[in-house]
Amino acid sequence: METIYALSSAAGRAGVAVIRLSGPSSRETVIRLTGKTPPASHRAVLRRFRDGGDGAAIDRGLLLWFEGPSSFTGEDVAEFHLHGGRAVVAAMLTALASLDGLRAAEPGEFTRRAFENGKLDLTSVEGLADIINADTEAQRRQALRQMEGALGLLYEDWRHRLIRLLAYAEAEIDFPDEDLPDSLLQKLRPEIESLASQIQTHLDDGRRGERLRDGVEVVILGPPNVGKSSLMNALAGRDVAIVSAEAGTTRDIVDVWLDLGGVPVTLADTAGLREADGAIEQEGVRRALARAEKADLRIVVAAPLETGGVAGDFALAQEGDLRVWNKMDLAPCPEAGVLPLSAASGQGIEAFLAALTARVSFVYEASEHPMITRARHREGLMDCRSFLARVSAGLATDALPELIAEDLRLAARALGRITGRVDVEDLLDVVFRDFCIGK
Repeated sequence: METIYALSSAAGRAGVAVIRLSGPSSRETVIRLTGKTPPASHRAVLRRFRDGGDGAAIDRGLLLWFEGPSSFTGEDVAEFHLHGGRAVVAAMLTALASLDGLRAAEPGEFTRRAFENGKLDLTSVEGLADIINADTEAQRRQALRQMEGALGLLYEDWRHRLIRLLAYAEAEIDFPDEDLPDSLLQKLRPEIESLASQIQTHLDDGRRGERLRDGVEVVILGPPNVGKSSLMNALAGRDVAIVSAEAGTTRDIVDVWLDLGGVPVTLADTAGLREADGAIEQEGVRRALARAEKADLRIVVAAPLETGGVAGDFALAQEGDLRVWNKMDLAPCPEAGVLPLSAASGQGIEAFLAALTARVSFVYEASEHPMITRARHREGLMDCRSFLARVSAGLATDALPELIAEDLRLAARALGRITGRVDVEDLLDVVFRDFCIGK
């Protein structure tokens, strides 16, 4: 196994830069660069760092030593905390590159070694990536729970339960002469159905975890001149969309990113919905309707006209949409359950923003319970659920135990693929422990 190194802090000037080293040559490398043996594991010491070739001084900083397997990667790990100037970092990386047995790490290689050495499962690896990329408080909380293993522990618990059920099925097949309970598989049916129900409940989450991780799509809809772009600018706190009295100003979709109550939101201003004349405006209307079709939440806007009458109505609104009456200074809101405001003056904007934040936070804020955060999790869970449905159908029709056992095995493997923990040895352990074969 090669020893790898990399700059672990962000590139560029900084007060402190961190260079990480992991692998079997870590101890020798520390000696070459400092002239001293590493300190006790999980201790930090002040050391002078020198080039391993000509002995020229590079910098003075902190050395942290983590002796494997009690480290992030499970290997011997050293961290050099240097001053963050570009010349210092470049000199240290050059010194490491000159030593035999060392090479620059590939992207994600430290984390991959942590997984391969059993320090993290795949869900924790994904949680680590998510917490690094988290932009909002809710994203951070969700990623932290996943990185600390909440999601992996849930899936591993389900997998171990399946392994136990599979062990019983295998015992009925392979050890028919042992003193086993009659109709053992039928007696396991309630537990199989209970597990299938728990997985289904986990799947029926409205994709909250995935939406929180990727961001919630909110679309503003309405006819021309109801103030959609003005509302967009008011919510963004800056001019992101052109505002004009000329109808059809917005032809394409304009997006802005918002943090609403810790939930990441992409707010989209769309073309005014009407019978468009030109090809460009027609395309804008088509895109607006397509974006609205896949949006997580829609804001439907109507407004009074200065010449009298009303621009738009709420016939377009669906259940769950927020309905907004803009230009409330021109005429009072004609309907109940509609949020009145004036995007131009700011009147009612604070109340509307509070209502929008509450709606988004209630639906998509991070739950205390582990949530599905990626499509591959959902795919594995759906596969597991399908195999369990086949098990239930097989038990209802007295299918061959071999077929039931195979579906249980496939269900367990589907969960194992999510965490990256697929092992047949733990199945053998359960068989011999629970049934005392060969007693």
